[in-house]
Amino acid sequence: MELRCVECGHTMPADMYYACGKCSGILEVIAPIGTSIGSNAYLQSTMWRHADRLSVGTPEAIVSLGEGRTPLHRAERLEQSIPGFTGEIWLKDETVNPTGSFKDRLISAAVSRARELGCPGIVCASSGNAGASASAYAARAGLQAIIVVPTHTPEEKLTQIAAYGALLVKVDGHYSRSYDVAQRLARDHGLVNVTTTFLNPYGVDALKLAGDELADQLGGRVPDYVTVPTGAGPLVKGVVQGFAERPGRRVPKIVAVQAAGCAPIVRAFDAGAQTVTAWDTPDTIASGISDPLIGYERDGTYTLRLVRQSGGLAVAVTDDQIRAAMAELAHRQGLLAEPTGACSLAAAQALLASGRIPMDAVIVCMVTGHGYKDMKIYRGMPTRVRQLPSEPDDAQLSDLLRA
Repeated sequence: MELRCVECGHTMPADMYYACGKCSGILEVIAPIGTSIGSNAYLQSTMWRHADRLSVGTPEAIVSLGEGRTPLHRAERLEQSIPGFTGEIWLKDETVNPTGSFKDRLISAAVSRARELGCPGIVCASSGNAGASASAYAARAGLQAIIVVPTHTPEEKLTQIAAYGALLVKVDGHYSRSYDVAQRLARDHGLVNVTTTFLNPYGVDALKLAGDELADQLGGRVPDYVTVPTGAGPLVKGVVQGFAERPGRRVPKIVAVQAAGCAPIVRAFDAGAQTVTAWDTPDTIASGISDPLIGYERDGTYTLRLVRQSGGLAVAVTDDQIRAAMAELAHRQGLLAEPTGACSLAAAQALLASGRIPMDAVIVCMVTGHGYKDMKIYRGMPTRVRQLPSEPDDAQLSDLLRA
């Protein structure tokens, strides 16, 4: 097992490196060491059933809470709501991961590798979901954890992070400021950085299983499009890599979805640019992808490259479109998604309406985070509530049914 730069191809030993020693580029895992979990029934029910393809060499180092193997739902009622649509819409439901988001896949692998390397603790910059995941997996592993978040992070996410016992550090300003603080803590105090951009190659490598799992659930079919909520973009790489490593090596067109209030990758895509420049001040309800990429713009550039190589698109959705998609997922499919998680459906709907995705396409929407992560938006939506006295009469009950 070794690490290789995705930009210059320089290779490095599989130690705890976060950037290429030659050009400071993004590192990826090559030829993962893998391990055997034997007949361990618990791990067989998680993503670690593929431990032989991951970056941990000793099964005793594995830290799992039951991540992976998330359901794929056919969204037939959503399909029927789109006039003229003859294709398929599928929802990859990552909300059922142990802490409520796809981040558990990445964090499980990153913390396991940190444990294997004998680290004293971990640090994670987060807009909420990664921090909750890192805090939970550190608790499971018996490691100290410091989670660095923007002060404006949704209260539900802050509560979840703190509940697992990590040290919660709030930093004024946008996510990139938290990112910088976490880097300094890792560098100066020997902590392993499990921040879920492209920093930790061992964690990012595990996301390939999301793509591979999706292909298995579709019976080996390759969908036409996969819409992916995107901040820095590791899940884009995971979906691409998961399909590319399968027989046939066919990759779906990837749609990198960003919020209109923070869309550095979309801006570069629309301009035909080869590199991504940082966003100024994020302004969106989708806190999970509110990442301006300040200081690590090359993450966005790499994601942009992956999107273009797949023949895909980058698209921004408005907060109003996100709210509408949240309501659609809840009302039509019984799936409660946070704003970031609903972005994938919002993008699919917008691209179908504009003709940029054909009406007979097979589309998979990655629903990346649970609605309990940010309930403020739901609390502001219209609801169907009726108040009854303690002993309602028959007329009142009849009125209730008519309502």
